[in-house]
Amino acid sequence: MNALPSTPALPALLSMRGVCKRFDNVVALADVALDVHRGEVHAICGENGAGKSTLMKVLSGVLAPDEGEIRIDGEVVHIAGLSDAQRLGIVMIHQELNLVPHLTVAENIWLGREPRRGWFVDRERQREGARACLARLGAAIDPDALVATLPIAQRQLVEIAKALSLDARLLIMDEPTSSLGEADAARLLQVVRELKRDGVGIVYISHRLDELEAIADRATVLRDGCYIATHRWPETSIDAIVSLMVGRELTQQFPPATRRPTRDVLLRVRGLRRDGVVGPVDFDLRRGEILGFAGLVGAGRTETARALFGADPLDAGEIALEGRPLRIRSPRDAIEAGLAYVSEDRKAQGLAVAMSVAHNITMAHLGSLTGALGIIDAARERAAAERFIAQLGIRTPSPHQAARLLSGGNQQKVVIAKWLFRQARVIVFDEPTRGIDVGAKYAIYALMDQLAAQGVGVVLISSDLPEILGLTDRVAVFRQGRIAGVLETRRCSQQDVIRLASVGGQDPTRDPADRAPAPHDNAHDATGGAGLATTSS
Repeated sequence: MNALPSTPALPALLSMRGVCKRFDNVVALADVALDVHRGEVHAICGENGAGKSTLMKVLSGVLAPDEGEIRIDGEVVHIAGLSDAQRLGIVMIHQELNLVPHLTVAENIWLGREPRRGWFVDRERQREGARACLARLGAAIDPDALVATLPIAQRQLVEIAKALSLDARLLIMDEPTSSLGEADAARLLQVVRELKRDGVGIVYISHRLDELEAIADRATVLRDGCYIATHRWPETSIDAIVSLMVGRELTQQFPPATRRPTRDVLLRVRGLRRDGVVGPVDFDLRRGEILGFAGLVGAGRTETARALFGADPLDAGEIALEGRPLRIRSPRDAIEAGLAYVSEDRKAQGLAVAMSVAHNITMAHLGSLTGALGIIDAARERAAAERFIAQLGIRTPSPHQAARLLSGGNQQKVVIAKWLFRQARVIVFDEPTRGIDVGAKYAIYALMDQLAAQGVGVVLISSDLPEILGLTDRVAVFRQGRIAGVLETRRCSQQDVIRLASVGGQDPTRDPADRAPAPHDNAHDATGGAGLATTSS
């Protein structure tokens, strides 16, 4: 194990040494070390499956370590569960949200700690306490709203408010901005700075390395469950951290394009409308094209995708695939027609988390695995799963591993494998790289390009403008539930997209892509800040 840098004379707020964790024959953590000081933001960096979340689950009492020592203020502690961690002032904001959908925002924030007036819950104190926590985040969310009615970005803010209500001494933040738009993310980073000034120690996990550069004091890198190094951020760089994470240098953010979009319309959508939510929406998706959906919070991108896929009811609209009119009333209709949707919320809408990796990969196309009696051929199912596990580099000890035990990035790959096995003709990727490391992002980018090169139509919904501009051939910019304009990506800038998203101005019938599309060479502006917005609502 590499030695950690020297620490101040006072004992660290947190000190972990020799932490090991195994799942059957899989070593998730091997002799890992970590120190966090008061008033420090300490970043944990690593690819998906590197052990970041496992280490934090050990620290927060979700998992028991097989070996190792944990000290708080220099004293050895035993953390046997969440209550032990909270008693020590350790609170974790999980990447996968842990809210109760049928309860209100206030009830979720105070769950298990309800203020009481005699025998009864003091609802007014509960609401006021929730409002105070939400106000700290600048979040205008009704404390009486049911969590089930909130878009994913607001649910993320409720999760963060819940953690802030616990007055943590050590706050663990696992991908806290992955579902947030630019304004909400900026406010959260300001809250992190305020907590730091108050002496709170913060462990911050994010694949948005520009965030870490802005707020982190030190960074510890894990790779394949092992401790690699710890560096003070002013003495390192994003490129150096990435090289430590992946064990090699990454010279390109986006793969070179191999696709050659045609003028042949694969999917035609006209007058798609869901009253009070989106529409009318018109767009064409060409064969072999990657079409981007961009826009501000509430612009209607995800809602359009869900209506197209039959997940939400349509009030009007015509959809045609390869010139054949489709009647889509449910996801089953969409799947049978050749459409696929990779949801932004993979845990709730993309996976059956209790089922195996193999079952998840094959569930959308079981007919291809059954014999005359309708019995699934287990050998064929395993072979199919193993093929996609190898193709996508899914890190799992076995096709029979439960999907819930995989890292977030590997869960996302399983969702994508499901639609590849189905051989969908059109695939909508909704925030496909949310919470995914740089190496896995590159692999997914390359996969989208390969699919388009094979004639598949790809729609990419992303809140990351460099991602939109680096991958797509055209971008449809949504504003107030409609498409404000369609831009040819290689001839536009981030400012062009933001202008359309914010104030509109282009006649959407004047599509610049009506000109013959030029080969995509990733030569356009794909640099700069974070994304426009989250895709929800």
